Amino acid sequence: MASPMDGFMHWMETKFMPIAQKIGNQRHLVAIRDGFISIMPVTMAGSVAVLLNVFFRDLPNTWWGAGNAFTTACTQLINVNVNVYNGTISILALCFAFALGYHLCKAYDVSPISGGAVSLAAVVATMNFAPEFALSLPDVSPDAVKALEAAGVTGLSVADGAVSMSVTAPSMISTALTSATGLFTALIFGLVCSMIYIKLIQAKLTIKLPDSVPPAVNSAFVAMIPGVVAIFASGAITQICVVATGAYPNDLISEFIQRPLLGMSSGFFTVLLVEFLAQLFWFFGIHGMNVLAPITEGIYTPALLENLSVWEATHDLSQLPYMWTRGSFDAYTMMGGSGLTLGLIIAILFFSKREDSKTIAKLAAPMGVFNINEPIIFGMPIVLNPLYFIPWLLVPVVTAAIALGFTYAGIIPPVYIQVPWIMPVGLYAFFATGGNIMAALVALLNLGVSFIIWLPFVILANKEQEKAEAAEAKYNRPW
Repeated sequence: MASPMDGFMHWMETKFMPIAQKIGNQRHLVAIRDGFISIMPVTMAGSVAVLLNVFFRDLPNTWWGAGNAFTTACTQLINVNVNVYNGTISILALCFAFALGYHLCKAYDVSPISGGAVSLAAVVATMNFAPEFALSLPDVSPDAVKALEAAGVTGLSVADGAVSMSVTAPSMISTALTSATGLFTALIFGLVCSMIYIKLIQAKLTIKLPDSVPPAVNSAFVAMIPGVVAIFASGAITQICVVATGAYPNDLISEFIQRPLLGMSSGFFTVLLVEFLAQLFWFFGIHGMNVLAPITEGIYTPALLENLSVWEATHDLSQLPYMWTRGSFDAYTMMGGSGLTLGLIIAILFFSKREDSKTIAKLAAPMGVFNINEPIIFGMPIVLNPLYFIPWLLVPVVTAAIALGFTYAGIIPPVYIQVPWIMPVGLYAFFATGGNIMAALVALLNLGVSFIIWLPFVILANKEQEKAEAAEAKYNRPW
């Protein structure tokens, strides 16, 4: 008679996993995932710049006061990092817009370079090129106010000796539109306008040149009409938003889509659900984080980058808006890889009596230190192994709950710096939180918790082996 576990496994394999595989292979979702992956060199460069300035500027200013000798000596290095930040994090939305258009067009076998350029132009067409900045000037004399009014400055108001005024900067784009705050606008308009471009090309609404024309020139003319229509569509939608609501698309998307989604993403049970689903997919041999990439990359990566932008603007950890970001998974729940299998490796090396398991653990340990765990997942195996089903699902959920608890309590700051995922346990959390030692200790605590959860099942595997050996010995006993 089949056990309940067998019935569950059969249902998952026949009903649930085919749907998950279709979602994981859906072209639009794959393009979003690959778009975020493509801009990783840019985000990593910006994150490294911020991290270096944490040690060159922020921590020394905290320890020794502003204007200390060390920070002064590092002024030029600090300025280099600021330049790198301005060239990376400040224009992430533009980089992503191009990458998204490129990968989406590539998925439809349409010229990806032209598609990326159209996507980028369509996103820029949504932006306000004359943003207003509110300025306040304290202790301004009445004569100075009169001089400003004589110079043509309008919108002045005086209260308690301070002058407030609204200044419009023509032909200028605010970095609030081009940085992490603009990612959702880039995603929505890049996706829609790229699809307009793709569908028009597929409908043959193009300019056809003779075969004698060089391929590069022919490709440009093929893209001309679809590109013009897609970009004009973006501009028209933008103007409709301005006329109807008085706000540009980025403001509307940020208010009604981006903030609610990012706020929900840091919810306690939302994080635990994402962890659970990722592990469930992995158990059946499907890369969980790849399947969930539209969520982990499309929501948690913007949360990370928004935290980074807020830190760079305020240098106040208490102002970071999102408690859980993309790097939080790697910092606290994926040491050794998915399932926190570094704890399993340690448990096997010290307590397993099975030579096959110990051999695999010894081979996997060096890679596990750097968060590569395919040898354990497929070598033990963990995939489709009922013995390890419970700890495989349980460990990331418990460790995520622990890290969230420490974060919500204000004991550790949220993750706001992107760090290479191969960073060993503790070091990732330390660097990702700007050098917070307590965050590193929480990561090590989670490693200990994972060891405690994995250990009973390693011991159970020993007993299963002993039973199997005893049964085999009984079967082979001479009579």
